[in-house]
Amino acid sequence: MTETSGRSWTLLTNHGRVLLLVARDPDARLRDLAEAAGITERAAQTIVGDLEEAGYLTRQRSGRRNHYVVHRRRPFRHPAEADHSVGELLDVFTDD
Repeated sequence: MTETSGRSWTLLTNHGRVLLLVARDPDARLRDLAEAAGITERAAQTIVGDLEEAGYLTRQRSGRRNHYVVHRRRPFRHPAEADHSVGELLDVFTDD
């Protein structure tokens, strides 16, 4: 993380970061997502719920684990980027 004027910040939000992590590993546990994103497990759970509610991913039970399906065609939420799909962002950061 880079410091600017004594404040630290990143370009991606935690929601964006968790979506990228899920796209990279659809079978990741919440604990693993939280650790990779540098957030609490509770925060990861809330973010996954937000992403699911907004239609960016679907959670499927597979035994005791979750499997996630990312909906790449969903548009960005902000009007300034709404003409782009999240799949375009995922393509930049994933091998898919």
